[in-house]
Amino acid sequence: MNLLQKWTQSSLVLRILIGLVAGVVLGLTLPGWTWIGILGRIFVSALKAIAPVLVSVLVMASIAKAHGGLGPRFRTVISLYLISTLGAALVAVVGSTLFPITLRLQDVAEGSAPSALADVFSNLLTNMVTNPLMSITQANYIGILFWAVMLGLALKMVASPQTIQVLSDLAEVVSLLVKWIIQFAPFGILGLVFSAVSESGLEIFTIYGKLILLLVGCMLFNTLVLNPLWSFIATGKNPYPLLWMCLKESGLNAFFTRSSAANIPINMALCKKLGLDQDFYSVSIPLGATINMNGAAVTITVMTLAVAHTVGVQVGFVPALLLSVIATLGACGASGVAGGSLLLIPMACSFLGIGNDIAMQAVAVGFIIGVVQDSVETALNSSADAFFTATAEFRDRRR
Repeated sequence: MNLLQKWTQSSLVLRILIGLVAGVVLGLTLPGWTWIGILGRIFVSALKAIAPVLVSVLVMASIAKAHGGLGPRFRTVISLYLISTLGAALVAVVGSTLFPITLRLQDVAEGSAPSALADVFSNLLTNMVTNPLMSITQANYIGILFWAVMLGLALKMVASPQTIQVLSDLAEVVSLLVKWIIQFAPFGILGLVFSAVSESGLEIFTIYGKLILLLVGCMLFNTLVLNPLWSFIATGKNPYPLLWMCLKESGLNAFFTRSSAANIPINMALCKKLGLDQDFYSVSIPLGATINMNGAAVTITVMTLAVAHTVGVQVGFVPALLLSVIATLGACGASGVAGGSLLLIPMACSFLGIGNDIAMQAVAVGFIIGVVQDSVETALNSSADAFFTATAEFRDRRR
């Protein structure tokens, strides 16, 4: 018990960094020890398993016991989510114009993707009204949010205070389970890093180096310059201490899990640490995992323009502006799992008149560089969920 207490009381970030270094060393020196990678798969699976239950219970409890006053904060956080995602797409257009990239398109990737923006919204609306139990088992967060809000409103109208208290207690129980799972994050990170290094090595940085640099550069500019700017405009305060904390405690974990959905429990724990209102962040965090997709907007835009440069399609100012809007709306429908943004590239390419066969080759390239691209994308997407949630609440407190 003494050892366990010392483990839980030490810095989680420090433990994760130790796991990271150990994963790199083992991946380079003992790549044949594939069993180490099981630690990462178990950790991610546990987070993905508990996250839908956590979201559904917390949202229902928050809505059921809410006393009003959340409206302004929700308007602020949704505006920040959408504005930052559009800004990320515009940064990607500028970056791709200044540093045009061409791809080596050879093998056609297999798979299906939305052919038009209408398909994305059709899927969103269909997922929204999916059976609530099926939504939880399939981690369909649009459906989970919709039914949790509906059930929360119904409970608020007809349930007794005792029933609402039971629901609140259940939310606390699930939150405690999440804390237990997070304590094993260093072992999970060790396994995830080991798998990435042992399978891909460090060659991935040289084969598609320029493309990776452009993608990561656009994402970092959005995260380190634009997002703090939106936060400063909203609050009038220096945003960088908050940004650093979000990147350190949320982004680091999301980098290795590569899933915004799996990082929902991490973000909720961070919001609680920041002293935010649980009624607010229990809704805004899962909502952000669904629609706050800055990195996805960058990926869709950069990869689409790279295909255009490769096949010789000229993209003027107006088409580029419209492409940014399409990438923003498409990114809001991107799945909260690893690689979710890549299958929206053909949709954006179709806007420029580029065929699906060619576009799917870009998807294949995306999966090749995914060990870097998707990791950075998820880290920035997920940390921004907590960053903008805190920004919205700090703005509301200032009034």
